[in-house]
Amino acid sequence: MTEHPDHDILIVGAGFSGIGAAINLDAAGMSDYLVIEAGDGVGGTWHWNTYPGIAVDIPSFSYQFSFEQSTKWSRTYAPGRELKAYAEHCVDKYGLRDRVQFNTKVASAAFDEQRGWWRVQTEPAGGSPRLDEGEAKLGPPNQRGEITARFLINASGVLTIPNLPDIDGVGTFAGLTLHTARWDHSQDLTGKRVAVIGTGASAVQVIPEIAPIVSSLTVFQRTPIWCFPKADVPLAAPVRWAMRLPGGMVLQRLASQAFVEATFPIAAQYFTVFPLAKRMESAGRAYLRRQVHDPVVRDQLTPRYAVGCKRPGFHNAYLSTFNRDNVHLVVDPIERITPTGVVTADGTAHDVDVLILATGFKVMDSDNIPTFAVTGSGGQSLSQFWDEHRLQAYEGVSIPGFPNLFSVFGPYGYVGSSYFALVEAQTHHIVRCLKRARQDGANRVEISEAANDRYFAEMMRKRHRQVFWQDSCRLANSYYFDKNGDVPLRPTTTVEAYWRSRRFDLDDYRFSA
Repeated sequence: MTEHPDHDILIVGAGFSGIGAAINLDAAGMSDYLVIEAGDGVGGTWHWNTYPGIAVDIPSFSYQFSFEQSTKWSRTYAPGRELKAYAEHCVDKYGLRDRVQFNTKVASAAFDEQRGWWRVQTEPAGGSPRLDEGEAKLGPPNQRGEITARFLINASGVLTIPNLPDIDGVGTFAGLTLHTARWDHSQDLTGKRVAVIGTGASAVQVIPEIAPIVSSLTVFQRTPIWCFPKADVPLAAPVRWAMRLPGGMVLQRLASQAFVEATFPIAAQYFTVFPLAKRMESAGRAYLRRQVHDPVVRDQLTPRYAVGCKRPGFHNAYLSTFNRDNVHLVVDPIERITPTGVVTADGTAHDVDVLILATGFKVMDSDNIPTFAVTGSGGQSLSQFWDEHRLQAYEGVSIPGFPNLFSVFGPYGYVGSSYFALVEAQTHHIVRCLKRARQDGANRVEISEAANDRYFAEMMRKRHRQVFWQDSCRLANSYYFDKNGDVPLRPTTTVEAYWRSRRFDLDDYRFSA
């Protein structure tokens, strides 16, 4: 009797990567798949992140699938709840819900060389975004065990595992501790003394929201963020009606995509060719002068690195929040956290009731891409492979020695524009491989070492144009840099990434029985 795995394809993650992969698999007639999700709902980042003020940081017209454009956005930059609703809509419209297994965490995945498929070990997971509930809210007992699949698609993303700061005593604080990625809405911050550690993307959004209700807000800043005004306006009924006219959505999306492309991929990836980032720096300094009254605070909020070294913020109230009497910016390094608050290097003790960790996620970490242990051919560990050879993947999708494994967000796949552009390009790449495997009757698909080496060499050859290699970027403390000092972003435009996903040479892969 011939053995068969439980499923032909297993997708890890029911965020937009997993949703996009599932929709494209169905469109290609490949319906024998299962989606595993650690949460109790779909949406990924937009399921777990619910902190006050959360919203998309690129225009809504670009932050959606090109084949499923919504006319229901309430603003040019949609709030988080609308992105969560959009994920639910996509899952229901495309009939995916009954193929998602919730509350199930992938612990590890190992390639079975003899059978030619993946053995994926799972365990019950907390589905709640709250830190205190998460581990206690377990799924049904049958979600602990093993699932086998011929092909494995990692759609777990990188904005997944909250990054806890490496600060002495962080676990000793006796008051309330919140991480922006695991917000507890049952807690009322009104009248509380609150400290926020971090001034990245989530802090830019949450700080203006809570400042008016707390008694005092102390913001601990390691590195200031470039912040620009946000053209965030309500989309009135006439505007949404115009989107329904022939060509209306196309025009709005083109304008939005052009804006997104100019503000990061072109500005950052082609810094030496098109010095847009320098003009953006002048605009950012002018915005700071208009927004922040105190010259000392303004200087402390002024970045000393080029625009693009780390992702900039877009907000209309973040900078001006520091004009409030109850908001205090602290730039002295944190020495330790005590049961009552935060002590800085100058010896000052800042007593607070609530500690908010706006410290983001583990991103460019070999142990976080993916979020579970992976063992390929010959017992090789993926994290060990990357530790020894640096982060790399052919077109950001495949790694030699790890057959039948594909990633949506792999090293040197993302250009920095809309995440949906990445999802659509990479899932198209994956589906092309699976179609070829079906056509050839192949059960094993593996990128060749030569093709992977060629692609990695190309990425190294092109990266000199990027802003990241400017001297000032050493001061940015950017999560774009991995431990080897590399920036595993694709140094191209979104258009090129799309084109390559449709034109890469399929013979770069080995297809075998």
